[in-house]
Amino acid sequence: MAQGTGSINSDYKDWEWSDDAGERARLLQSPSVETVPKNSESQGNGVGTTSALGAVFIVVNAALGAGLLNFPAAFSMAGGVAAGITLQMCMLIFIIGGLVILAYCSQASNERTYQEVVWAVCGKVPGVLCEVAIAVYTFGTCIAFLIIIGDQEDKIIAALVKEPEEVGSSRWYTDRKFTISITAFLLILPLSIPKEIGFQKYASSLSVIGTWYVTAVIIIKYIWPDKELVPVEIPTSPSTWTAVFNAMPTICFGFQCHVSSVPVFNSMKQPEVKTWGAVVTAAMVIALFVYTGTGICGFLTFGAGVEQDVLMSYPSNDIPVALARAFIILCVLTSYPILHFCGRAVLEGLWLRYTGITVEEDVVRERRRRLLQTISWFLLTLLLALFIPDIGKVISVIGGLAACFIFVFPGLCLIQAKLSEIQETRAISWWAQVSYGVFMVTLGAFIFGQTTANAIFVDLTA
Repeated sequence: MAQGTGSINSDYKDWEWSDDAGERARLLQSPSVETVPKNSESQGNGVGTTSALGAVFIVVNAALGAGLLNFPAAFSMAGGVAAGITLQMCMLIFIIGGLVILAYCSQASNERTYQEVVWAVCGKVPGVLCEVAIAVYTFGTCIAFLIIIGDQEDKIIAALVKEPEEVGSSRWYTDRKFTISITAFLLILPLSIPKEIGFQKYASSLSVIGTWYVTAVIIIKYIWPDKELVPVEIPTSPSTWTAVFNAMPTICFGFQCHVSSVPVFNSMKQPEVKTWGAVVTAAMVIALFVYTGTGICGFLTFGAGVEQDVLMSYPSNDIPVALARAFIILCVLTSYPILHFCGRAVLEGLWLRYTGITVEEDVVRERRRRLLQTISWFLLTLLLALFIPDIGKVISVIGGLAACFIFVFPGLCLIQAKLSEIQETRAISWWAQVSYGVFMVTLGAFIFGQTTANAIFVDLTA
């Protein structure tokens, strides 16, 4: 994209914006990324420490996660392998395009995080909406993480107590609500209270290992299935033409790494849009193979009867699968505090902008407010997780928000960036890029509206 000679809209004076508030509002820094302050004089001259290959790894890490557990069910909803692969390939074009647009706008606006780029390029209203969407998205993802913990602990406990799964356990200490609660209070809450999170790099590596192991187990179990596995019906077409769209939230949730992509781009030794395009293309192709392998093999193993969390479809006494469950629990336990930290940072940034209070003036109240925010966030997510037993219901809601991060906000940024350029004549490429931005916003709004409406009126009311 050719950068024009105009300037990007930077409406940071709204809500009494200050550099202090901006620093406090920084969020979703990728676990392995270290960036320099944006006011560094040497910014943009290779001051980053991340190589192109390292950036590929970080983006893959940001994209892959617990969302892959829902991909076999997404293939079932889409109507089979052909429909699932086609849908992913079509969306991947826009997913990569959104990542490139964000890098372009980050460079043009001289901002270093997702929400700051939206604030600088699009102005106050889109910026606030973006931050609210991030807070809601991280909140919903935390709920999904707790549900995943409950799913995996149910199976592990069933294997340990050696009771038939269909009968259920009468012991109070094996009750799902008790196991989720005790795990959350003992492990997640203490990790969520600190102001800073120092274990992000370890959680990052652990997440990658766990994700690849789960994918390998699902593929191996398809190639060498258990002897007692009963043949199942394998759908080859969607039940209705609208059913295909129900798979979109899962794909968006799985490939959504856009919020953390801007810090990754700025951490590169040579943050150039062309190089970044190659980085994100390679990363998304790797993620595509992982998600497709998991989706196809899990779907073909269990067919239309696959659970929303594919690991729930396997028997409790399967040792390799039990290890996969342990990996997932460990990944989720370390990921919840990171997601909570990101959501809390957004809420803190909004509060500081609204009140106009600087960080130095707010030290004492910050500690009290952080404790209140953390406990309120934790209890609300735990309460909802205890009464929403299906991860698919949560993903169907937050997947729509993921579409906003992938399509809507990057599209708005591209449109505004091109409109801000001062040019005597509008070249064909200029019109093409504006049209592309309009299409991205339209597509994202459609996915968000359709999937959210479906989740509210079908899934959540069922």
